[in-house]
Amino acid sequence: MPIPPFIVELRERIGHDLLWLPGITAVVLREGERGTQVLLIRRSDDGAWTPVTGIVDPGENPHVAAVREVLEEASVVAEVERLVWVRATPVVTHQNGDIAQYLDHTFRCRWVSGDPTPGDDEATDAGWFDLDDLPDMRPVFTERIACALAAPGDVRLG
Repeated sequence: MPIPPFIVELRERIGHDLLWLPGITAVVLREGERGTQVLLIRRSDDGAWTPVTGIVDPGENPHVAAVREVLEEASVVAEVERLVWVRATPVVTHQNGDIAQYLDHTFRCRWVSGDPTPGDDEATDAGWFDLDDLPDMRPVFTERIACALAAPGDVRLG
């Protein structure tokens, strides 16, 4: 996965030590022939199917990062409808040894335009999936999708 330049600069100073970062998950939905569909990408680092995820750049608002990441990773234009979940992830050790923990902001997004295709080297595939025919995913990602599908209300915390 490409590492944002600001993180590369930080890593030059702190090495692989724990880095706390703001992150996003964009659950992009649209209506298909058989009902609601969700946009998923197949990650290039581990081959897992997930909603679009990413890191918020310095000074960038999380909802803006969500829209940017969807376009960069899946070549799809999306619009944020609402924030649905905020939580600290467990500590992650990346393949290169970097240790990070993320404050994830999960957003429900609406598809505006574009056909899913990998937009950068962070994904090897992208596509729409019917909710009753999702590929195997880590439970945290199916949980994020469920939060996006829940009726509007309070943002889930933790």
